[in-house]
Amino acid sequence: MDRGTVGSAQSGRLLVEVREAGASAVVTPAGELDHHTADLLREPLEDYLGRGFARLVVDCSRLEFCDSTGLNVLLGARLKAEAAGGGVHLAGMLPVVARVFEITGADAVFTVHDTLEAALVDEPD
Repeated sequence: MDRGTVGSAQSGRLLVEVREAGASAVVTPAGELDHHTADLLREPLEDYLGRGFARLVVDCSRLEFCDSTGLNVLLGARLKAEAAGGGVHLAGMLPVVARVFEITGADAVFTVHDTLEAALVDEPD
């Protein structure tokens, strides 16, 4: 785990690391997010929402694949975060993952940032 990582979970195809950055929980999935690995992302998102982190930043820079199940995990977290007065911010999407969001129109319901740094700078005071 790198400095600042609060937790991580891993399957053969997905590693999820979580750390806190100010008022945000930064969740970094690396690998393939699909039907078989979605719970590895769902659990920390729900855990941090339950701990009062209404602003979630998902660093997608190491996410190589996302199917509809993964998309639904993110959409579900978005609804819960918005109900708590926050939101889910996506950062650094690779083109193959960004395409899934464009095709489905999901890019219109998330705040999308080019980089993780931009997502964290955008954090409210």
